Amino acid sequence: MDTVGIHCLAELYDCPRDLLDDETFIKDALRQAVDQGLATLLHEVSHHFHPHGVTALGLIAESHVAIHTWPEHGYAAVDVFTCGDRADAEKAYRYLVGALQAGRHTIRKLTRGTHASSQAVQEQSALGGSVG
Repeated sequence: MDTVGIHCLAELYDCPRDLLDDETFIKDALRQAVDQGLATLLHEVSHHFHPHGVTALGLIAESHVAIHTWPEHGYAAVDVFTCGDRADAEKAYRYLVGALQAGRHTIRKLTRGTHASSQAVQEQSALGGSVG
């Protein structure tokens, strides 16, 4: 079987707490990440937790984008899975690193749908910018 998609699991650290607790900002960042990743947004849902934290999920034609935030820790977990030839999970994740102003981040990229899926590629950055 050929590869069916790329799955990026990112850890974003040292993000501004006010951004991570702003549901409108997180939803806008999710939409922009979908656009940057050349994906098609079908539906989105979000929730602001009390006393703090936001989860936003985007169902895309190519799979999904998820952002979960913990403002009290300056931390966000990002999950971007895209299938097909057009959408680019890495572009979407890289956009979110910048938008959430991560001071540092790590990513695990999984190639889905092949035996290579078990071989994850890890990257790290202490700059909050693009990796690679």
